[in-house]
Amino acid sequence: MSRPDPSVVVWRRSSYSNKEGGNCVEVADGLHGVVPVRDSKDPQGPALVFSARGWASFVAAVRLGEFPEG
Repeated sequence: MSRPDPSVVVWRRSSYSNKEGGNCVEVADGLHGVVPVRDSKDPQGPALVFSARGWASFVAAVRLGEFPEG
């Protein structure tokens, strides 16, 4: 599987991000089988690419509170 070019995908910021832009992630949707993720403070930096299934599992775990803050 080839990795998507993060410079040509459409990014969206996490709905949990604050207005000041601190500690945010951006994800790119609509790519077959993968979800690129990057740091919104460094948009020209590297992106991590997860399988769509792995990303969905991670998001579900976050919503269930399996990763407590602290």
